[in-house]
Amino acid sequence: MVGGHCCLLFYCPHGENHTCADVVSVRLSCIQDDSEKQPVEAKVVFSLIGQVELQNPVYIAQSEACSFDPCSQSIEQDFRRDALERSSVKLKDDYLTVRCDVMVCNTNPRDDDDDAAATITKARLPNICRDFNILFKTEAGADVTFEVGGNKLATHRCVLAARSKVFMAQLFGPMKEATAQTGVIHIKDMEASVFRALLSFIYTDSLPSMEEDNRQEVEASEDEMSRVVEQGQEDEEVIENEIWLQWLQNLLVAADRYDVQRLKCTCEEQLSEHISVRMVMSTLGLAEQHHCQGLKEACFKFIQVQPPSCLQAVMATDG
Repeated sequence: MVGGHCCLLFYCPHGENHTCADVVSVRLSCIQDDSEKQPVEAKVVFSLIGQVELQNPVYIAQSEACSFDPCSQSIEQDFRRDALERSSVKLKDDYLTVRCDVMVCNTNPRDDDDDAAATITKARLPNICRDFNILFKTEAGADVTFEVGGNKLATHRCVLAARSKVFMAQLFGPMKEATAQTGVIHIKDMEASVFRALLSFIYTDSLPSMEEDNRQEVEASEDEMSRVVEQGQEDEEVIENEIWLQWLQNLLVAADRYDVQRLKCTCEEQLSEHISVRMVMSTLGLAEQHHCQGLKEACFKFIQVQPPSCLQAVMATDG
């Protein structure tokens, strides 16, 4: 397809007719499928490639910019067989490849065509993650419900099973009948916000933002906040950052629990990039427990470069 037109590339090893036996012809033609389509300006380069794996083309012709539409003549190039035999094209098993590069100069000269092209381009962009996110939020057609921390989340068992082997076993394995009878699966030892974030990643394949109910933990720790607020705004931001890191740790645990490896790797990368003195030991313990070798090495490297004063602070933390 060139500028919205369907094109054919012809290679005639003995020319267009019997009178051109000593000529090899290459021609690019446009199929007249819609006379209302606007013409496009294009440049065409023909080349021959002897060995495809080397991709070393020998250019044989280059056209100037020309009108290229179903009503125009074909763009073609003839060259003598003996000239081809003397060229640097090296055949492999008596085969060569004809390559045609087409550079479109202006595909839609009119404004309305620009708008139409933009609409088509936008429509072709992948929207499956956005559509599945809408499906997750609207709960349309949901057929399985999870209850965690007093909150109920309606989901689609086929989506969960396709993304997690654990959910596959739970929803379509031996536990399927028990689930069908109650209609609700109870999740223990996990915060509702963390499980919701796990489901969001399963539907959208992207790490969600920490929700507001997670941030409320900052307000819940008023004693700790009041202790550091006098030291400046920076400490307040540090506490909030640690809440986010704790949320990432919990999300990593959830990803490992339900075998969502992509989410686990994403959490591991984020934790590796945001290691802090107060969180390094808990992160190291998490990495050891859930077999995150990369995160474990990142923690060791962080500790190794700390000055003695920071090492004392690390030693004073839990874990």
